[in-house]
Amino acid sequence: MIKKYRKKPVVIEAIQWTGSNVFEIWNYFEDIPIRLKEEGTLLIRTLEGDHIASVGDYIIKGIKGECYPCKPDIFEKTYEEVES
Repeated sequence: MIKKYRKKPVVIEAIQWTGSNVFEIWNYFEDIPIRLKEEGTLLIRTLEGDHIASVGDYIIKGIKGECYPCKPDIFEKTYEEVES
């Protein structure tokens, strides 16, 4: 039987990759291998393997401290900014 499920509300932290803020990303995700690649891309080690982040993508810190890239359109449909 098919059931419907709602995603639990979880507050995440994220940084948008601008192409020029690599040091901010490296400092924040200091324990996670992130390499600057050609043409403004980042190679990010995730729990599922290596992923590429392009300029404009968000780099999300997950609930287990892991990180992964997310395309801007998906990010904006999934998350909204909260006041800290």
